Amino acid sequence: MISAVLLTLVVAVVAQQPKQPPTAEPIPILRFETDGPNVDGTYKWAYETGNEITAEESGYVKNFGKGEPEEVQVAEGKFSYKSPEGQLISLTYIADENGFQPQGEHLPTPPPIPPAIQKALDFLKTLPPTPASTNLQPQYQAAPFRRF
Repeated sequence: MISAVLLTLVVAVVAQQPKQPPTAEPIPILRFETDGPNVDGTYKWAYETGNEITAEESGYVKNFGKGEPEEVQVAEGKFSYKSPEGQLISLTYIADENGFQPQGEHLPTPPPIPPAIQKALDFLKTLPPTPASTNLQPQYQAAPFRRF
């Protein structure tokens, strides 16, 4: 019984795997450059493939030599490739103490804030701070413990 369940599970997992047609020949690497990592934390690399993929990145340590809490590794780069529909997808990015920050025409953007909502948000900004907006928790006094 357990063997049948296990076999069924394995078949289901294998059936869910995407089928990719085998490529007739390997995709060539047209360009590959690298420098580093260097002792000061700098590095850079770049490559280009025969199927129009390009990528490059460089990095450095911000505030190098100031010690662990102030030093920040920074990476800046870009890559591009063709989508299955033939559209060129390009992305530039920076990754630093503020996290990964990608930019690209294909990335979704939020819709504009409706005017009525923006008016309400602007009004809320004019109000004085409240305990909830300053993350202050109200202090409650516990009732005294009574013995029976």
